[in-house]
Amino acid sequence: MMIHKNFQEKIKQYAALAIKVGVNIQEDQPLFISAPLGTENFVRIVVKEAYLAGARNVHVQWYDEEIMRTHYELAPDDVFYEYPGWLAQAHEWVVDLKGAFLQIEANDPDLLKGIDPERILNYEKASGDALDRFYEAIEKDEISWSIVAIPSQKWADKVFPHLPTSERITSLWERIFTSVRIDQPDPVAAWISHIKTLTDKATQLNSLHLESLHYTARGTDLTIKLHEDHLWLTGASKTPQGTNFIANLPTEEVYTVPVKTGVNGTVTSTKPLAYNGNVIDGFTLTFIDGKITEVSAEEGEEILNKLIDTDEGASYLGEVALVPHQSPISASGVLFFNTLFDENASNHLAIGSSYPTCMKGGNLLSDEERENKGLNESVIHEDFMIGSATMNIDGVCRDGRKIAIFRNGNWAI
Repeated sequence: MMIHKNFQEKIKQYAALAIKVGVNIQEDQPLFISAPLGTENFVRIVVKEAYLAGARNVHVQWYDEEIMRTHYELAPDDVFYEYPGWLAQAHEWVVDLKGAFLQIEANDPDLLKGIDPERILNYEKASGDALDRFYEAIEKDEISWSIVAIPSQKWADKVFPHLPTSERITSLWERIFTSVRIDQPDPVAAWISHIKTLTDKATQLNSLHLESLHYTARGTDLTIKLHEDHLWLTGASKTPQGTNFIANLPTEEVYTVPVKTGVNGTVTSTKPLAYNGNVIDGFTLTFIDGKITEVSAEEGEEILNKLIDTDEGASYLGEVALVPHQSPISASGVLFFNTLFDENASNHLAIGSSYPTCMKGGNLLSDEERENKGLNESVIHEDFMIGSATMNIDGVCRDGRKIAIFRNGNWAI
């Protein structure tokens, strides 16, 4: 595919954004990059930008989706209970050296369609256990990290099946550029302004001292209790060393943590969930005292049930995130089949592990102390989209006031 000069410049700007705004690499800091084959040209630009920004050492861990598919099809069953120790140590290398981690995605949403869900979930649990220390550092913002995505042919084919094949990757690039503000005259300045807007909204929500949220929409009637020490945060974070970073490019959300046992009612998804090479769609979850007790899905119900059964915490919520329907990604009208983008077009929730940063002093708590305070623990954290143009959300404050938070899918405060 021919990419004209203007596109090449935007790709370079995107790579620079990932390094300077995403992970915000610091002088003499190591960087670990995880990327699939097919992204080599973009990764080379990213690596150059990292060294120009002062990185000490950049390590790229490649993986191949076709080999991954073959592995899931043909490897013996017991292999999926294992995770390579050397690869776990490589991730811990980042933590030990206070490095940065960048994940680059270009995934086929249907990569593992038809694969035995048991294999996928067994490996998910094995990798979650092996990478516990790494994920703990991610959850606590102990290292700077970020996720970005670039088009692949199979991903573009899924998103734009109605377009001529030759136009699909270019169209997906254009949507990505818009979503990460590369189309702005000064993308970095645009991100600074955007993060300020999100931070102001989080500050406003924190000032309300909310006790609970009540969601209503078609197929949804859900009440979520919030911890008395909860904090609303944005995608902008800071390491203990004072390095600012943005974990997701793009990001449109403000988010917090629910009380593990404080979720009751029913919620219906509004966008497909692309999970480990499978699409789960049209699903409804019922909660009683925080636990998912009923599950139904139009597509992918078996793998959704397996996901929820990964461990005890996988059947409880770990995150509550607010995104207005009138947001850039939602306005594009594009269904990306990629959670990085789709979650930023919609209010969403996450089953599994919570972020201790969403509670005052949460980073100082042990796993047991977090559990005692009502924070959920799990080896998974999977976002799913529930927002729509008809969703209303009411908040109940600790002083008893009832406040409209969302009306018809958008901010009411």
